[in-house]
Amino acid sequence: MLAMRPYYVAQIAKDVYWTGSKDWDRRLFDALIPLPQGTSYNSYLVLGSEKTALIDTVNPGFSDELCEKINCVGDVSRIDYLIMNHAEPDHASAVPVIMKISEHAVLIATRKGAEMAQLYFKVPKDRIKVVGDGDSLDLGGKTLHFIEAPWLHWPETMFTYLTEDRILFSCDYFGAHTAAGLYDDEVQDLIPLAQRYFGEIMMPYRRMGAKGLEKIRGLDIGIIAPAHGPVYRDPRRILDEYDRWTAGETKAKAVIVYTSMWGSTKRMADALYQILSREGIEVRIFNLPYSDMGDIARELVDARAIVLGSPTVIGGLHPLSAHAASLVKVLKPPARYAAFIGSYGWGGGAKREAQELLGPPMKIEIIEAVEVRGPANDEVIREVEELGHLLARKIRGDATPIATTSAVA
Repeated sequence: MLAMRPYYVAQIAKDVYWTGSKDWDRRLFDALIPLPQGTSYNSYLVLGSEKTALIDTVNPGFSDELCEKINCVGDVSRIDYLIMNHAEPDHASAVPVIMKISEHAVLIATRKGAEMAQLYFKVPKDRIKVVGDGDSLDLGGKTLHFIEAPWLHWPETMFTYLTEDRILFSCDYFGAHTAAGLYDDEVQDLIPLAQRYFGEIMMPYRRMGAKGLEKIRGLDIGIIAPAHGPVYRDPRRILDEYDRWTAGETKAKAVIVYTSMWGSTKRMADALYQILSREGIEVRIFNLPYSDMGDIARELVDARAIVLGSPTVIGGLHPLSAHAASLVKVLKPPARYAAFIGSYGWGGGAKREAQELLGPPMKIEIIEAVEVRGPANDEVIREVEELGHLLARKIRGDATPIATTSAVA
């Protein structure tokens, strides 16, 4: 057996330890989400005077590290309760390992969590204790209170609140994908990272997210300990943001995402960027072949308008633009307005597909579409200018007269 490595195990409160792992090298999540700063898989050990509980585990490949860290401050073979806030493998893959080493350990999960533990991790039914809203567990001087938080972002998710230390263990909620730092004040530009994470994972579940916030609103929370990213010693910092994001609050802001093959759509996108900027609209523009989808998801969290640009390729959207439109459909951002710009050679089709993807199912008002056959000449740019003024008025929600300045092509 290999000798134990000298791990640093951080104490986030008296007899409460971070026993998770940092994955600095991971660059993709769910075969979709880019991770430019890696991520962490946070697990927490709570030592009561009578019982010991482990809250969440780690991603596949990190179970040995988890066990060694637990043994630095306790004894993995003497864990009494394994709290499974969420059954996804990046948090629960080591459940079988812990349950095997600690033969008397009991898994704590919601009813749906118990079903998943049996299905995915082969945990015997007689070793599972099902909990629901209001249930508690006394460890001796440490009381764990359970709060069901379904669809944040799986149906079995729950929060665990440690009453005496005022710690909310929130699993994926309030998370961020970064391997940097242990605490929120140690991570530069944390809120943009958290907003990116929200856009990628939680934005489709805004309604359930708002319900989750209501469930914890009356708690005295001193620390938020999520399953990814840093621990918040200043909970209001992230709670205030989630209040806005789950409410779908938007800014006077537009996101332009486009693909251009021979420069025509790019010229239109650049002109629209200039027009909207002159109108005082905050604009984020993304040329899709060179863009990070996580950055786009972040900007969609509070954008009031989306502009999709694409040439027609074989009777439809360029594949990159189609992918972006499909992601918008999946992520369900709170944008109120959409527009399309594009070009085609001998036959159209991109505009129709864009309107189908962003139309009625999304409950987004499609303002206008400017599509040109061939190059985007000055006449087309004037049409784009008119679109920009119209979109700006919609975004501001006013009836400001159209400006007379001409667009820079």
